[in-house]
Amino acid sequence: MKNSYFYEKTTMDIQTRKIQFIQEFLKYANDNMLVRFEKMLKQEREKAFDKEIKPMTLKEYEQRIDKALEEVKNNKVKSARNLKNCV
Repeated sequence: MKNSYFYEKTTMDIQTRKIQFIQEFLKYANDNMLVRFEKMLKQEREKAFDKEIKPMTLKEYEQRIDKALEEVKNNKVKSARNLKNCV
């Protein structure tokens, strides 16, 4: 069993591990395994999405509005036309 996917994974780079995992999965996968992996993948995607997208609180929203209004008041904004001319 020295050449198995699980034994060699510690010495391979991530891309090689992914390819070998997929090859092993295709060899042995059945409907039940596929369903379990689909569920696991969905859960991992949801976790990643939750980490990336975090809604702001009402307080943060109001602070952003206040800051934007303050910047307009202090002429710290550029019109689209002026911005285009700068580029």
